[in-house]
Amino acid sequence: MGKLMTSILKGKAKKLKDMYPNDFDENFEHNKETLNKLGFFDYSKTDRNLVAGQITRIKLAEAKEE
Repeated sequence: MGKLMTSILKGKAKKLKDMYPNDFDENFEHNKETLNKLGFFDYSKTDRNLVAGQITRIKLAEAKEE
């Protein structure tokens, strides 16, 4: 995939988490379904899964800090 694409998807994950803070949590499957409901990444399952995983990592890190 490459470093550039990964950094772009990580940026999108941060933006989506900030735009919809209450819709995501520490569960990967829930985040994946939320992205489907919001209509993001209909074109690529791989991109959706990468973003859902990144959001999960961010939420887990935030929970660990508290």
